[in-house]
Amino acid sequence: MTSPGARADQTPDELTVVRDAIATLAHLPGALLPMLHAVQDRLGHVPEAAVPLLAEALNLSRAEVHGVLSYYHHFRSSPPGRHIVQVCRAEACQARGAEALWAQACERLGCADDRHGSTRADGAVTLLPVYCLGLCASSPAMAVDERVHGRVSAERFERLVASLPGLEG
Repeated sequence: MTSPGARADQTPDELTVVRDAIATLAHLPGALLPMLHAVQDRLGHVPEAAVPLLAEALNLSRAEVHGVLSYYHHFRSSPPGRHIVQVCRAEACQARGAEALWAQACERLGCADDRHGSTRADGAVTLLPVYCLGLCASSPAMAVDERVHGRVSAERFERLVASLPGLEG
């Protein structure tokens, strides 16, 4: 028997992760954010089928859960690429060349210039805009697979990307 909101193509592992997050964290005040983080930490994204399960467990509407998911740019509804590249687009980084860095990243990585980010067709990389990596004094900044880098020039960007397996050349 499938759970309410579960799709036929949904893998049991994803549903198990969602149910584990509910069982472990439902007692917390404001449990939705910790649950969403727990699911994304384990799966790399929050699957669509998680929304009705979380809503029911927390006595929220599906719209409320979706609203939280779509409000925070951190959460993804689909699996990310094997590598995640984030380019800071906040004011301090913009003043030091982040727009040119973003354009270079879109072109070099083969990702769409999308304000919400995009994943390359082959799934090798996801390019995401972020709005502060905490390196304002060392801008422009970017993160590659959660490792933050400051003072990223065009040349340094190329070196960082060239070092990633599957993105060489």
